[in-house]
Amino acid sequence: MTLGDAVQALTLDVHLGPDDMAAALRSDARKGLTSSPKQLQPRWFYDEVGCSLFDRITCLDEYYLTRRERQILVNHADDIAVATGADTLVELGSGTSEKTRILLDAFSEAGALQRFVPFDIAEATLRSAAAAVASEYPGTSVHAVVGDFEHHVGLLPHEGLRVVAFLGSTIGNLVPAKRAKLLSEIAGNLDDGESLLLGCDLVKDTHRLVAAYNDAFGVTAAFNLNVLSVLNRELGAGFDPERFAHVACFDTENEWIEMRLRSLEAQTVPVVDLGIEVEFGEGEEMRTEVSTKFRREGVERELDEAGLELRHFWSDEGGDFGLFLAFR
Repeated sequence: MTLGDAVQALTLDVHLGPDDMAAALRSDARKGLTSSPKQLQPRWFYDEVGCSLFDRITCLDEYYLTRRERQILVNHADDIAVATGADTLVELGSGTSEKTRILLDAFSEAGALQRFVPFDIAEATLRSAAAAVASEYPGTSVHAVVGDFEHHVGLLPHEGLRVVAFLGSTIGNLVPAKRAKLLSEIAGNLDDGESLLLGCDLVKDTHRLVAAYNDAFGVTAAFNLNVLSVLNRELGAGFDPERFAHVACFDTENEWIEMRLRSLEAQTVPVVDLGIEVEFGEGEEMRTEVSTKFRREGVERELDEAGLELRHFWSDEGGDFGLFLAFR
């Protein structure tokens, strides 16, 4: 297929433009920097530098998540294609859709693949990845959607019999109330017989969990600290990353990893575009991410409460990661 043919096979819906993103960042930053304790939303990690750093993180020895999920997909993509009977694959938080090609191949080989609907917040990345898929899978229509899965899931196109893939344990970045809301919205968008394929990192040895977010080479630390550079560039803030330290710890009560930035000294940080100055005490920590670790019975309960029936579960040999397939 030529590039021109790929473009013709590609439809793009934009529900989130640059002005919307800028407004969301201002809102999140103002709320988070003035709250107690302070916090930032993890979606602001992913500027160009952040995306590059995260790609490096997925290759680290300590960061097992991507490898484990990929292996489960390699082992069971054919099973997923058969179990869902779907002809349309929707992917939330699609990024470059690299892992998704394992599913696309399985659905294509089963003769079922008609449509691919990648959904992501980053328009430039989405356009590039969607065009690549349209070129690599001739005869498959690609309907890309630019949106935020916390706000725009209800706008997913209803085409064919769909399976919605939400991989990478991204759902773990949401606290329980937001997680329940999102699962209910996904379920509400599905028609009877359609399904959700959910990737979840599982509870395991605490030392391994912490190491996955605090690697020996400091890549995760650089990824965490880079969010300060995002605030400096986008909001005229005056953060000095060298005056903060990366922290990763496991909250045993909530069973999630918290990433934080610790102020190494008492300091005042101006945020010019918001018209505020933010006071940090020495040793004060600002939460930048939670990453929930799941148990099978807990995920099944959350799916059931959202109106979804768990029918299939696959894991790796060591039980590090799980794929859950639930139906409306």
